[in-house]
Formats: sequence, structure tokens, C-alpha cells
Amino acid sequence: MKDFYKLLGNALIVAIKNNFVWFALTYWAYLSTRSVISTSLVGGTFLVAAAISSFWFGSIVDHHRKKYVLLGSSVVTLVLFALSLILVNIFPASAFSSVASPALWLFILLLLGGVIMGSFYAIAVPTLVTVLVPEDMRDKANGMFGTVMGISFAITSVASGIVLAFGGMTWVLSIAVVLTILSILHLLTIPIAEKKIIHSDAHPNKIDVKGTIVAIRAIPGLFALIFFTTFNNFVGGVFMALMDAYGLSLVSVQTWGILWGVLSLGFIFGGLYIARFGLGENPVRNLFRINMVLWTVCIFFTIQPSIILLAVGALIYMILMPFIEATEQTIIQKVVPHERQGRVFGFAHSVEQAASPLTAFLIGPITQLFFIPFMTTGSGADLIGNWFGVGPSRGIALVFTLSGMVGLVVTLIAMRSRQYRLLAERYAGK
Repeated sequence: MKDFYKLLGNALIVAIKNNFVWFALTYWAYLSTRSVISTSLVGGTFLVAAAISSFWFGSIVDHHRKKYVLLGSSVVTLVLFALSLILVNIFPASAFSSVASPALWLFILLLLGGVIMGSFYAIAVPTLVTVLVPEDMRDKANGMFGTVMGISFAITSVASGIVLAFGGMTWVLSIAVVLTILSILHLLTIPIAEKKIIHSDAHPNKIDVKGTIVAIRAIPGLFALIFFTTFNNFVGGVFMALMDAYGLSLVSVQTWGILWGVLSLGFIFGGLYIARFGLGENPVRNLFRINMVLWTVCIFFTIQPSIILLAVGALIYMILMPFIEATEQTIIQKVVPHERQGRVFGFAHSVEQAASPLTAFLIGPITQLFFIPFMTTGSGADLIGNWFGVGPSRGIALVFTLSGMVGLVVTLIAMRSRQYRLLAERYAGK
């Protein structure tokens, strides 16, 4: 597994670079415009682009050698980050202070394009786990991949806040360009022994929608698993749109960045647990139990305006997230033929991520126009304000609590369905 460990190291560099830019962009968009609409639009735009591109990315991964795909994606990222660096130094800071500014959105789109190219790693690396790792070690390998993602979060959430606060976006993008160059040079040194690419469809250069759907339908319960994750992402769009705005209403950007660095250790702990112990004999059942805990936490972690309460809830959330990702990856690696895994992973990414943009696009304006007034001067402040609190941040907090309630109810319903029982049996080889 030596080559797999090298690949993990390269994925770590790429994840650090992408998350570093993503965190900084989200912080910067809110601090520049002081509007939750900006953060919801940034999150929504990213997820729309990721959802549209993942299906195509999956087809590219299946039809080409994975190393060449990863190199190509990094080169495109390098170009887009370099253009963004030039743009932010051409325009004055005032050009980025309004949500309606064309310069602001040109800059955001360039950066999001560079970050989205990193999605090739999220699709290609799980397919390479099938090539480089024995079957009985794949769940643990997926846990290692989750640990890598956690380490990148821990490093970049701290670094993004500090670098943005003291050096601005110029320093953020300069560092991102250097890291992208390093990732390209490092990947060139990794030998990835892939067998000849097998095309099971008549037109290998086209996106095989029909064949991918047939492959998924052939596995009882796999569609159900993908759509359950899709629903989770639908509700999870709330967190992408509002979490930074809520956190920054409680603490400074430097403190928020450092706090996320500490909280991201939870992602590492979750990934390390999977890497050591695996997912258990019945990962599908455990998946629902984890979701029940996760949504219960989401109900209560903003119940009062406390950074400690928020931090504890977010830490539990981060610990549990790697289990959800690793379960889906391990099931696909086991039951889907390798020559179609890229398209299946791409399909899953596209469908799952298509849900969050709708929430992210809608929830920012809804929160700004309804929930914030509702909990500031409206009837919500009169009804529950005496114990829940009042003000703009409590309007955001109410959205989190309601989202957790919805997620918990749907999880309880889904875990009793026949489709998930069949999927658990298929995974166990029954």
C-alpha cells in the first residue's frame, strides 16, 4: 500500500490548498459585504457547479488514467487561482463591498472554479482505493482518506482566518498558488499502476447516464442510500449558508478560524477510528444511528447564544461525518464493478450535492427577510425570545434548530424501510 500512502499525501496537499481558499473566500465574502445573502450565494453557487460537474468528472475518471486526470485538474486550478490573484490586485477593495458588484462575482467564480477542480480527487481517489488496497482493508483506507480531509480542515480553518486577517486575499491566493505547484510536482513522482482502461459502453467518450443508472439499480437499496444522503445534504445546505455568519456573530474572524481548526480535530478522530476499527459488520444500520445523533445535536447546539454550546455540537458533528462518507464509499467499492465506479461516484456526488444549492440559495434570503426580523422585532421574539434570545443571530439559530428536527424525523422514517434492509444484506453478502 506504499503507493496509496503517497497518494494520500498528495490528496492532503490538494485538500489543504482547496479548503484554505474556500474558508478564506467564505469569511471574506461575509466580511466584505456584511450580508448572509453573500455567504448563501457563494455556497449555493459552489454546490450547483459541483453537482453539475461531478457526473461529467466521473465519466472522465472512468475513461482516462486517473493520474493524468488529477494532473490536469491541478493545472486548471493553478491557472484559475493565478487569474484570481491578478484580479484582486487590479480592483480596489471598494469594488468587492456590494453583493451586486460584478467584480465580486467574477472573483468568486474564478476561485470556485479552481476549488471545484479538486472534486476530481473526491471521485478518483476512492476508485484508486479499489486498485491499490485489498478488499478487507478498504473501509479502513476510506477512514484514512477521511482523516486526510480532517487534517486539511484543521490546518486551513486556522490558517485561513489568520492569513486573511493579517494579509488579505493577496496572501491567501499567493499561498494557494505555491501549494498547487507543489501538488503537481509531488504527483509526478507517484507511480500509479493502473491496468488498461476498460470501456463497458459503446461510446466511451460520452457521459453514460443510462449505463450508470442501470448499474446503480442493479444493487438493491443503493439508490435509496444515495437519496438519503441527498436529503441530508438538502437540510445540510442550511449549515453551509449560515454557519459562518452565525459563528462570526459570536466571535472575531481570528477566533472563529482558530476554533474551526480545533473542531476539525473531530473529523480526524472519526477518520482515525474508522482506519483502526473499520465500519463494523452492519455499517448501514450504524449509519442511521449516527444520523439520529447528528440531527439531535443540530436541534440543540444553537438553542442558546453560546460559543461553547456551538463548539461542542460542531465537534460531535465533525466526529460523525467521516462515518457517513466512508460507508457510502465502501459499499460502492465492494458492489460496483471498477470500470463504472467513477461514474457511480460522480452520479452520487451530483445527485447529493444538487440538493444543497436549493437550500443554500433560498435559506440566506429567507433568513435575512423572515427569520431575523421574526426573532428581532417580530412575533418570534415575543413568543420564545425570553428563553431563546432575540436579535439577528437568534433568527439564524432558529433555522438550525428547525432543520435538525426535520432531519431527525426523516432519519427515523428511513431506517425502517425495506430498501435499507436489502442494502445491508447485500453488503453482508447474504
